[in-house]
Amino acid sequence: MRLHHVVAAQDFNRGMLEELFDSAHAMEHVVADGGNKLLDGQIMASLFYEESTRTRFSFETAMLRLGGSVISTENARQFSSVSKGETLEDTIRIMNGYCDVIVMRHYESGAAHRAAHVSRVPIVNAGDGTGQHPTQALLDLYTIQKELGRLDNLTIAVVGDLANGRTVRSLCYLLAKYRAIRIHMVAPEVVAMRDDIKEYLTRHDVPYREETDLAAIAAEVDVVYQTRIQKERFGDRAEDYDAARGVYIVDRDLLSVMRPDAIVMHPLPRVDEITTDVDVDPRAAYFRQAQNGVYIRMSLLAACLGRDLERPPALSSAGSSWSDRS
Repeated sequence: MRLHHVVAAQDFNRGMLEELFDSAHAMEHVVADGGNKLLDGQIMASLFYEESTRTRFSFETAMLRLGGSVISTENARQFSSVSKGETLEDTIRIMNGYCDVIVMRHYESGAAHRAAHVSRVPIVNAGDGTGQHPTQALLDLYTIQKELGRLDNLTIAVVGDLANGRTVRSLCYLLAKYRAIRIHMVAPEVVAMRDDIKEYLTRHDVPYREETDLAAIAAEVDVVYQTRIQKERFGDRAEDYDAARGVYIVDRDLLSVMRPDAIVMHPLPRVDEITTDVDVDPRAAYFRQAQNGVYIRMSLLAACLGRDLERPPALSSAGSSWSDRS
């Protein structure tokens, strides 16, 4: 697979996703073997205008595992020439002379498209405001495939901040590519899913229902995808934040309703929307989910930089070989 920019989840088709997941499976073997030199001589710039732990470090880990090098800033909004008034486009043009691929997180929706428009090196969108987070959605889908052994015929509850949740938005774009997908949208009214995603799902014949009672539908779902109520997206609307926070919590009581073969996911970080006593349950997939980000991002970097990896046999679409549960 060859990629250039990775900006939006809907740019991937099913064939690309299958190839990416087979590549990610191969990357798991690479990590187990201590890495390789596939990207030796290549430089990745991690250009983050917003804070990040998992995305930034997993991308940097992915590059280093493949023998590449990293140049990085963790707060480009403050510690770069943007503080002097430099435009994003000029920053990208300058970075083109320093690196072979740019992984960028930005506080403005649409910033990744702007960067890709002027960049000759690949731009990988690591989250742009309330817009998209395509690499998170890719690792989420890979996690579901590994945990459940399928991506067709799924019922998923997306829970929490659906209005501002770029991870959930991107995941919905990808889920629409599969058959017999059913989505329950569970959110406080103030952060309900926006119309653009609902219209997209309708156009692609993906049935969805907006719900108010998570416990009432917990027994029906294969996946509970919980998200954090994002305080930073509310600005001075403190009353709205207080009204949304704590409405939906995954705890032992909810687990008792869920099926034994269902899973709980979360893009992390969490605050209090999943209680810590859930962590020991084998259905709690969110830490495995975070680890899968390294493998997916290794595959994306290799594809963007035009490097091929000899692969082990492809993963089966069913059976215990996909499962990482313990």
